[in-house]
Amino acid sequence: MRARSLVATALALSFASAVAFADEAEEPRRVAPVHARHETTLEQCLAAAEANYPKVHESMAQLERMRAQLLEAQTAPYSGFTAWAGVALAPTVAGTAIYSPNTDATITSSMALAWQAGISGAIPLWTFGKITAAREAATAQVKVGEHATRKAKNEVRLTVRQAYYGVLLARDGQALLDEALARVEKYEPPLEEKVKAGDGDEIQLLKLKIQHAELQARKSEAMKQERIALAGLRFVTGLGPGLEVPNHPLRRVRHVLGPLAQYLTAARLFRPEINMARAGVLARRAQVELERARFFPDLALALSASRSYAPEVADQLNPFVRDEANYVRYAAGLVMSWSLDFLPRAARLAQAEAQLEEIRATERYALGGVGVEVETAYAEAEDAEKRLDAYTTAVRYAKQWLVKVQQGIDVGTYEDEDIVDPAKEYALKRFLQMSATLDYDMALAKLSLATGWDAVNPGE
Repeated sequence: MRARSLVATALALSFASAVAFADEAEEPRRVAPVHARHETTLEQCLAAAEANYPKVHESMAQLERMRAQLLEAQTAPYSGFTAWAGVALAPTVAGTAIYSPNTDATITSSMALAWQAGISGAIPLWTFGKITAAREAATAQVKVGEHATRKAKNEVRLTVRQAYYGVLLARDGQALLDEALARVEKYEPPLEEKVKAGDGDEIQLLKLKIQHAELQARKSEAMKQERIALAGLRFVTGLGPGLEVPNHPLRRVRHVLGPLAQYLTAARLFRPEINMARAGVLARRAQVELERARFFPDLALALSASRSYAPEVADQLNPFVRDEANYVRYAAGLVMSWSLDFLPRAARLAQAEAQLEEIRATERYALGGVGVEVETAYAEAEDAEKRLDAYTTAVRYAKQWLVKVQQGIDVGTYEDEDIVDPAKEYALKRFLQMSATLDYDMALAKLSLATGWDAVNPGE
C-alpha cells in the first residue's frame, strides 16, 4: 500500500530529527472524532454488507428466479388443463335432423343468449423419468444459486475487511505522525532560540523545518487514505454517512493457524465455487437423463368435460345426431403422446452429454484451483504471522534500547544525540508491526475467502 510507505518514510524523518524521547513508548494515542456518528463494529459492517450490497441482492434475485423455476418444474406436468367459455346470441331453431320448419337464416327477430363452457387436459401417469429428471435439474440449479449467493457474500466480506482494516491502519499512522509532529514542534522552538543566540546549528534547524513540513504532508495523505477507505466502507455496507468505525488500534485477528490439510478439507466442504460445480454436475446429469427419456412416449390419463346450452335451439335427443348447441359431454381415457424426431433428439442428447463432461472438467479445475488458492493464502498467513511475531519482538527490544538510552541521558552517560538511532528504530519497527498486523488480518481474510469457512476470520 502506498500510504504504508509514506507513513514509514515520515516516521523515519521525524524520529531521526528528535534529540530527546521523554514519553513511554506504548500504543499510539487516539483522538475521538469530533463529529457524532454511530460506531459500527466489523461484525455489524459484515452483516450490513450482506444485507445491503447490490451484488448480493442481485444473486438473491437470481436465486428466487431459480426457485420459481423449480416450482414450475414441480407443477407444470400436472397443470396441462385448458378451460374455455363463451356466450353468444342464438336464433330460434326448431325441428330434428329430418325436418325443421325454420330456414337456414341465422339472424331472426327472435334470438336468445346461448353459452358454452368446458375443460380438458391430461394427467401424466408414466413418462419414463422425464418429470423426475426435470425436477432434479431444477433442484440442482437452486443449489447453484444458493452457493452463488454465498460466493457473493464471501466476496463482499473480504471487501469490508479491506476497507475496515484500512481505516484502522490509516488512523494508527496518523496517531504516530501526530506523535512525531509533537516531538518536532517540541524541539523546533528551543533550536531556533539557540540559533539566534549563536549556539545552535542553523543547518539542523533547516532540516527540522523541512521535516516538519514533510510530516504535515504525510499526515494529509494518511487522512486522505482514511476518508477513501471509510467512503468505500459506507458504500459497501449501505449504512451511508452515519457509519463510523470505532476508534481503536488495529488488532491481530484471534485465530490460530492450524495445519494446511484442515483448510484444504474446509475448502472442499464450504467453498461456494466447488459446491456450485458439484451442483452443476448434478444438473447436467439430470439433463442427460431427461434427453434420454424423451426417446420414449408419455402415457397419461386424459379428462374432459363440457356443457353447451342454447334455449332457442331445439335439443336433439338422437345420439347419432351431433348437437353443437345443447349438450353435456365428459370423457376419460388413457392416451399416449410420442414425438418421433429421433435424429434431432439424438443430437440433443449428444449436446447434453458434452455439457456434462464440460461441467465435470470445470469441477476438476475448481478443485485444483481452489487448492492452489488455499495454499497461497495459507503461505501468506504463515509469513505474516512470523513477521508479526518478529516485529513484535523487535518493538519490545527497541523500546528497551530507547528507555536505556533515555535513562543514560538523564544520568549523563549518553549525549542527547544518542537518542536519535533508538527513537528512529522504535518508530520504524512499530510501524512495521502495524503493517504486519494488517498483512496477517488480510491474509486470514483471504484464507477465509479461499476456504469459504467463516471461522477462519470472524467478525471480530
